[in-house]
Amino acid sequence: MPRWKVLSGALFRVLAVWLVSSLTLLVLAGLLPDFRLQSAGGDSLTRTALTAALGAGAFGLLSALVWPVLVRALLLVPALVLGLLVFFLNGSLLLLALDLIPEGRGQAAPETAVIVAAAMSAASSATSAFLAVRNDEAYHRRLVRLAGRRHGRRGGRSPGPATPGTLFLQLDGVGHDLLREALRGERPLMPTVARWAGDSHRLTPWRTDWSSQTGASQLALLHGSNEDLPAFRWYEKDTRSIVVSNRPSGAAALQRRAIERTGNGGLLAYDGASRGNLFSGGADQVALVMSVAARRGKYNRSRAGYFAYFSDPANATRTAVSFAAEVLREIAQSLRTRFRRDLPRVKRGGLYPVIRAFATVVERDVVVAAVIGDLLAGRTAIYADLVAYDEVAHHSGPAHGDALQVLRSLDRAIALIARAARHAPRPYRLVLLSDHGQSHGPTFLERYGLSLGDLVRAGCGLPVPRRAGRTPSGAEAREAARAALHRPEEAAGRGPERTAAGAGASQPLVLASGNLGLVSFPDVPGRITREELDRRHPALLATLANHPGIGFLLVRSAAHGPVVLGPAGSEHHLATGRLIGPDPLAPFGNGAAEAVRRTDRFPHTADLMVNSACDPGTGAVHAFEEQIGSHGGLGGAQSHPFLLWPVELTPPTPDGEPLTGAEQVHRVLRRWLAEAEGPQLPLEPAADEIRRGAGRPAGFPSPDPGAQDDPR
Repeated sequence: MPRWKVLSGALFRVLAVWLVSSLTLLVLAGLLPDFRLQSAGGDSLTRTALTAALGAGAFGLLSALVWPVLVRALLLVPALVLGLLVFFLNGSLLLLALDLIPEGRGQAAPETAVIVAAAMSAASSATSAFLAVRNDEAYHRRLVRLAGRRHGRRGGRSPGPATPGTLFLQLDGVGHDLLREALRGERPLMPTVARWAGDSHRLTPWRTDWSSQTGASQLALLHGSNEDLPAFRWYEKDTRSIVVSNRPSGAAALQRRAIERTGNGGLLAYDGASRGNLFSGGADQVALVMSVAARRGKYNRSRAGYFAYFSDPANATRTAVSFAAEVLREIAQSLRTRFRRDLPRVKRGGLYPVIRAFATVVERDVVVAAVIGDLLAGRTAIYADLVAYDEVAHHSGPAHGDALQVLRSLDRAIALIARAARHAPRPYRLVLLSDHGQSHGPTFLERYGLSLGDLVRAGCGLPVPRRAGRTPSGAEAREAARAALHRPEEAAGRGPERTAAGAGASQPLVLASGNLGLVSFPDVPGRITREELDRRHPALLATLANHPGIGFLLVRSAAHGPVVLGPAGSEHHLATGRLIGPDPLAPFGNGAAEAVRRTDRFPHTADLMVNSACDPGTGAVHAFEEQIGSHGGLGGAQSHPFLLWPVELTPPTPDGEPLTGAEQVHRVLRRWLAEAEGPQLPLEPAADEIRRGAGRPAGFPSPDPGAQDDPR
């Protein structure tokens, strides 16, 4: 396009936005009592319109000039907090803009300024969207122009490496069967991905480990090992601490352990970028990565991409307006489910609307912008996680309309990224994948009236809340415990006993990871045996194994090794394969025994590992957390994520053999990186880079040793 057309188009858009912003100011001045654009004695309409134009122009200039400085100053503020501050910062800029109007004609109360600034931002964003046909298109063009200026490219794509780069885009929580349904029909839910699946890509499922959650899957996908990661959260007796895989300290420790175990810096160790993940994968370029989020200081690289995104006032405005709309959407959807009395249902109040908006809007926008920047910079390997669907499905349900709307928005984000890849200085292979699926079903608490912790305490003969004690499950567990302890039956009408079950009784610690529960006895060194547990709490194992909401539990026997217990006395001895009664693992499909056997050998596996029941017909499970869409254990769709890979890559496995475990998928991803000609990530990187503390395999120099993170 001729340069004069580009400049004239840009000038037209600026004038149009200025005009709409000025009209918005005029309308708001007439509607809001604490906002005016006239002197005390009144002004003519022409004079008032001129004042509005000056105020809108000053606000626009301040947003363009001052906003990046404000975001830089607040770089260390948590992302969610800064997302909320957007409105208040915009209001402050508006007050400053009104002060610049001559003769003091522009005045507004501080709280009114926030409303006016938000309305002006919405109006300008809507105008830009109308002029560009779609907001995404304007966003795409702006990022491409920015990358062209940064890398000195004018008039088209500059030459880059002939070897293709690879983008791994993770759709968090999207199961294989759910994606397949979203791609069917004449008007598929995800049209962009549907075109790929019918032409350039192939779809294949894979099976997770027993711990079907992002921490376990992504650690193995990016670093090649999830050894000794039994659940989303667990108790470690040697350190007397609870490890949570999505906290900065937990993620950093898990990444460090994986690197030490494998001698592998990570999938992204050569010229890579990690965006929105729990772990870095060894990448130099990181944004919103949990394992490095605890860094503080000027060069906190995890937040560099976050700063880069919000330093553009147009991006900040676009995201702030979408953030507010998403909060309102969640409130409306939550009220609708309550009025309809939809079941199953969980509470969605408190901070959840804000948390959902952050996951579905702020994090999505920042990650997409960072990925587009990586593509335009020509990076060799990129791995990004879009968490929006997973967050909504937990509270609305995996196949609920609220969650399916998020799939539509993710498809638009994928289309935006694919368009940006056309401007990249090298060809790119785009691989879509997920880390797990989600299984539906009412929570354990909703279905049975007590939590897993209540049931465990009742089975140990320990006091439980009155609510739990009055449920059939709680009453049966308490009476079984009393009988096993040779105590008299509890008198009718008497409340639950308030004394522990004997002197020195072990107080159990119960943690939940979706429909996987972990029971630990902190006062017992090492892993407690079945025999010792029967001596201390003779009713506990039978109480758990025979509860209708529990599918099976894993315990270590001194005589038989790992044993899986099921209802009606059924047992599966994992060391020998011996079965007593029906196999309690049969409802959980092929591979369940191997997945449980693998977890049993982890040093930090809990004393008891409890998996909820699964309906073999519907795949429904019962989460031990307040989630109606859950993952973390075995059962249903949660164990079956997907890979959508370009046809030019070799198939994941020969002859269509099933992919089992995230570690095997890591080897597939590494092989795909190695298939491109020229310098690539080796299949087995050297271990000495661990000792050097570097982020890439030995023998590979940094593409730019002195460079900091790309501020894009």
